[in-house]
Formats: sequence, C-alpha cells, structure tokens
Amino acid sequence: MAIEAALSGRRTALICSGDAGVYGMASLALEMSQGVSGLEVGIVPGVTAALSGAALLGAPLGHDFAVISLSDALTPWEKIEKRLRLSAQAGLCIALYNPASRKRPDYLTKACDILLKCLPPETACGVAANIGRENQRVETFTLGQLRSYPADMFTTVFVGTDTTRVLDGRLVTPRGYRENGGENRDE
Repeated sequence: MAIEAALSGRRTALICSGDAGVYGMASLALEMSQGVSGLEVGIVPGVTAALSGAALLGAPLGHDFAVISLSDALTPWEKIEKRLRLSAQAGLCIALYNPASRKRPDYLTKACDILLKCLPPETACGVAANIGRENQRVETFTLGQLRSYPADMFTTVFVGTDTTRVLDGRLVTPRGYRENGGENRDE
C-alpha cells in the first residue's frame, strides 16, 4: 500500500515502533521496492528496544553484544538455538527480542535452558518491559531466575556475560577500564 501511495504521487511514510532497521519495516520496504522505478526510499533511524531497554537497566551492553529474536515465524528454531549457544560461548551479552507470545509461551524458558548449558545460573540478567509505554518496568535477576519470568512481546530480555554485574541496582557489563588502570589502550 505504501509503495502504491508513493507511486501515485503522495508523500508516504511507513511507520513502525523502535528502529525501522532492527526487526522493523526498512528491510521489507527495500525488498518490496527493489526495481521499482521512480521510487525513493529513505530510512529514518529510531531507538531500538535493545538500546532504550539497556539505558533503563543501566549499561548491560557496555561491551560486545548480540541481538537475537526468539520468534521462529521467519527463522527456524534450530538456527535461533545455534545463535543463542554461540553468542553465550563467545562471551557476548545478549538482548532477546520477542521472548514469548500466546503461540510461544515457553520460548524464553527454552532459551534459558540452552544458555544455562554455557553460562552459570548466577549470570546477571535483566528485563525491560513496556519501554516508553504506560506500565514501563525494569527488573534484574539471575539467569536461573529469568527462566520462569512471565515475558511477553513487549519485553526485552538482557542476558549478561561472566563480567556483568548489578551495581547499585543497575545492570552493568564493564568495558575493563578498571582492570587496565583506567587507561584506554586504543588511544
């Protein structure tokens, strides 16, 4: 519809929540408009739930991280499982999108079971729910506790690394500055 409206000469916007380029509509718009002459597609970035949720929790993405959707609507579960396992083995903090739905109520539990094979149950984790909406909330707990968290499609889940800690109530994955005497070795 958006492409048809644009081709008819109307100024058109296709709007989605979060960032259009992260599990949003940008890739679909670019795919659907491929080869359509006379159509210019511009993409305006937004703030994805991984970034806004991380800011609410503290700084869980302070080092390398992965973003993984638990929805198997477009990605086979076997591929999701492999991504979870490899991200945990690589020591990446993980932001999980679409952790549960009516059709997939146990996917967060399944994901935690996979992660618990690579990470200790006391790994620091957190959730940000209803980010920027009414009833926004954040909570921190361990990976073992996360397994039974009642997540939904408005929840973004953060699984820490072996260095992630809860500091003064905030979820933090340190960059390692303290260990390096406060120096940035890249400068």
